[in-house]
Amino acid sequence: MERNFLPISRADMKRRGWEQCDFVYVIGDAYVDHPTFGHAIISRVLEDAGYKVGIISQPDWKDPESILALGEPRLGFLVMSGNMDSMVNHYSVSKRRRKTDAFTPGGVTGKRPDHAAVVYCNLIRRTFPHKPVIVGGIEASLRRLAHYDYWSDSLKRSLLLDSQADLLLYGMGERSILEVAEALDSGLDISDITYVRGSVYKTRSLESVYDALTLPSYEALCADRRTYAESFYRQYCNTDPFIAKRLAEPYEKEGCWVVQNPPQEPLTTEEMDHVYALPYMRTYHPSYEKAGGVPAIEEVKFSLTSNRGCFGGCSFCALTFHQGRIVQTRSHEAIIDEAREVIADPDFKGYIHDVGGPTANFRHPSCQKQLTKGVCPNRQCLFPTPCKNLQVDHRDYLELLRKLRALPGVKKVFIRSGIRFDYLLCDKDDTFLKEMVKHHISGQLKVAPEHVSDPVLKMMGKPPNAVYQKFIAKYQRLNEKLGMKQYVVPYLMSSHPGSTLKEAVKLAEYLRDLGYMPEQVQDFYPTPSTISTVMYYTGLDPRTMEPVYVPTNPHEKAMQRALIQYRDPKNYALVREALEKAGRQDLIGFGRECLIRPYPPKKDAGKSGGRTGTGKPTGKEPPRKSGKAPQKGKPAPPRENRPRRKKR
Repeated sequence: MERNFLPISRADMKRRGWEQCDFVYVIGDAYVDHPTFGHAIISRVLEDAGYKVGIISQPDWKDPESILALGEPRLGFLVMSGNMDSMVNHYSVSKRRRKTDAFTPGGVTGKRPDHAAVVYCNLIRRTFPHKPVIVGGIEASLRRLAHYDYWSDSLKRSLLLDSQADLLLYGMGERSILEVAEALDSGLDISDITYVRGSVYKTRSLESVYDALTLPSYEALCADRRTYAESFYRQYCNTDPFIAKRLAEPYEKEGCWVVQNPPQEPLTTEEMDHVYALPYMRTYHPSYEKAGGVPAIEEVKFSLTSNRGCFGGCSFCALTFHQGRIVQTRSHEAIIDEAREVIADPDFKGYIHDVGGPTANFRHPSCQKQLTKGVCPNRQCLFPTPCKNLQVDHRDYLELLRKLRALPGVKKVFIRSGIRFDYLLCDKDDTFLKEMVKHHISGQLKVAPEHVSDPVLKMMGKPPNAVYQKFIAKYQRLNEKLGMKQYVVPYLMSSHPGSTLKEAVKLAEYLRDLGYMPEQVQDFYPTPSTISTVMYYTGLDPRTMEPVYVPTNPHEKAMQRALIQYRDPKNYALVREALEKAGRQDLIGFGRECLIRPYPPKKDAGKSGGRTGTGKPTGKEPPRKSGKAPQKGKPAPPRENRPRRKKR
């Protein structure tokens, strides 16, 4: 069968000889037929099963006619807000509107509404009141039960209720959508499809739900934040497909229950291989060429997905709620076949940008029992220390990388997905680390220590700072031994629960000692369905129910963020205020340990001998550590961001 994009218009349907689609898929992103886009996978999985699927991309939500582009589907509508949560897509953590949207043609903003999944479903419901509507994707997945909404600073109901959808599918969804499609195709009413794993439905009675754990009512959650923290942790402990229970959340005012079925079991390697081998076009729809294409494809066009799932358990990450903690992998053969497709692309220059997933160096479940008994509900695999049953083995991943870099036409294979350095240190065999340093880093290794204060790291579910320092020392020794000059770029986070100004200053001092100022700072973003977001909303650690300090005031958050970039002249006032409030006036002055001067920098400081915004010496003061050449294995500014010499 000739590869082609799925229909986006009646003309496309006519060319295929279709009178009617089985499913119309309404999506908030541009239509990109690449296996890193959720809508591409779900639509191709349905097509592979024999269903006719049409795509309506970014409809005008203010115009009911926009939903009629492909006519009425035979079986129902599918809805997904996009690869990214629409609110995160639209707003920064300071709730300012973003200026670009990488998932829209030309990168323009405003092509989808806030809370897109809810808006699209209601748009369909007004036009087709009796047609089945199934909502899925990351936005629905993380809002499947009552959840804290950062943008309105309130507790919201299950998205299933607000959207008026008939069914919500959470997780990756390949198995779930096929079960739902088969049921609808057999004539079953959508209201009777209550048995599918990975689904959430609403009901007026629990008479037929005999085995559900009853959660507190939505009204009780709104009345008491501690109750919400307790309810969330029960959900968190029920995300494993082998041991999870059915959950029922009552809504007293609506007189209904929202019931969450247990998650789908992880895909086998054979199933993963099949999903990624479907006939994707591997690019955006040609209708977007005039607008300049879809920017998001550039990040993934020459990358390969090797795994799903993550047992890292970071508190601020929603992967536990979406992909789950059990790692699923593709076979070497399937990945190499996809690599050959990538190599055949006319734009391929010899560089495979990434081979990974949520965590690149996870290529198998953390222990043997997970595939039969599930993950431990009340314990993490790596936190606070690695479990004694943890299986650490990089041999399979290393063999895959060797095969890929041996392919004709491949100059370099990079690893740009996250590397879990504490897991790597548990490996007694250094072969993988040596080959990664030698072959798979593009001059800079990006890792995520997130912070240097152990109390904050504990709240984050991350290893102590000493573990990161041990990794850095080992990485530096290897670079020196191999005669390579490669650096580490650490991802750091400000304002996470547990971080006071004291901890923020400690992080600034760490950066001072490294002579490094990050170009960008990740300020903690409270997104739905994470432990950290529950801490932010309730002031409690849901794992222990102990109180946690939470920086919620926007001004304090700005001060903590400014401390990480204390060398930027624009941050002077915030940094000074933060140091004074923290009682660290000793860091204001002319000494080598000081972060800032006693007076604001002059606007022409870069010309008159002050310190520039990048922290580089200008020549009229003694050079400090920050002015020396970066040390091997130490963080350094990206090369493209370093000041260039002026041409004479």
